[in-house]
Amino acid sequence: MVRMQCAYENKVECDLSGSGVPSLSLADLADGAEAVRFVSEASQNYPPSGGSSELRAAIASLYQNASSDHIHVTNGATEANFLGAWRILEEGDEIVVMVPGYMQTRNLARSWGLKITPLPLREDTGWQFDPEDLKTMVNKKTKAIQVCNPNNPTGAVMADEQRTVLVDCAKDSGAWILSDEVYIGAELERDRTKSLWGDYERTLVTNGLCKAYGLPGLRIGWLVGMPEILQEITSYHDYLTLTHAMPCDHLARLVLEPERRERIIARNQAVIREGHRNLKEWASSHDPKFSFSSPEAGPMCFINHSPVADSFEFAKRLLKEKSVLVVPGCQMGMDGYVRIGTSVKEDLLNFGLSRLDELLNSFEDELSE
Repeated sequence: MVRMQCAYENKVECDLSGSGVPSLSLADLADGAEAVRFVSEASQNYPPSGGSSELRAAIASLYQNASSDHIHVTNGATEANFLGAWRILEEGDEIVVMVPGYMQTRNLARSWGLKITPLPLREDTGWQFDPEDLKTMVNKKTKAIQVCNPNNPTGAVMADEQRTVLVDCAKDSGAWILSDEVYIGAELERDRTKSLWGDYERTLVTNGLCKAYGLPGLRIGWLVGMPEILQEITSYHDYLTLTHAMPCDHLARLVLEPERRERIIARNQAVIREGHRNLKEWASSHDPKFSFSSPEAGPMCFINHSPVADSFEFAKRLLKEKSVLVVPGCQMGMDGYVRIGTSVKEDLLNFGLSRLDELLNSFEDELSE
């Protein structure tokens, strides 16, 4: 997925493959003098591995009953995901992975020789998993259950029943919960999603400033876990990147000041709502050849492109014939869908959707011949 995006996102007429909001600048974060002061005062030495005490305390304030000892700072949420999986998973282990979802952990597990059991989300139940499915999948051999909540690409938030069953199954089996939570704070209308942190001791939460905060360029992510497991993860981090950049540590502290943090999240939620409103308006005024369930969070929508079953073939033809880039559902673990990034200008979104519809009409004409 990432290779496809990097190869074409700057070459197409319309890039709808994104999963974030338009990024913020330093001027958006603070007035020029304050931003310059934060950067200029930052030492160019290594920051402490795992983050400065000030940054870890700021992150800990986002979680109930967490202290700075429960936080480990990384180079983006991707590195946090990698470190958590690297420490927890070993060859021969079994893991249950939510699908569709961000497939980093699943593909790492595959490369490390694990047995992988997909936990399917069902569109007809609002992209929730069937609790009975999870109960049959998890056993004493299960090393971890990986979830993404709010979910990428569907935008669904895990319901209370599913959350309870997830925690109960993990406790009964002794499995770890690996919870990717980068879209907390990117909700459209609902209350902020509650983190899985605090429900069960063997939980590792990952998050960062890339999505809900609109600051992917700062490369600040983090792990939330019990101090003992984070101490072990620190030694793994030593063999990877060791630490993040000191100026980014300083700027992240600025971002996470409570009043500023909420202002940034409110700005980004407004952008997300506008994007989804534009998508709904286009769909309501058009005879759609596709269907979708309205997401609860995130600047994206997971669209069913029936009657075309092969999502990669559909996305490839959309790219070559219509110069529009989307993420094929197969790259998120589920064929028959594409992920559309909605936080783009209205005219660009409408342009891309019209091109998508043209391609669906072409497929229908070919099938009828």
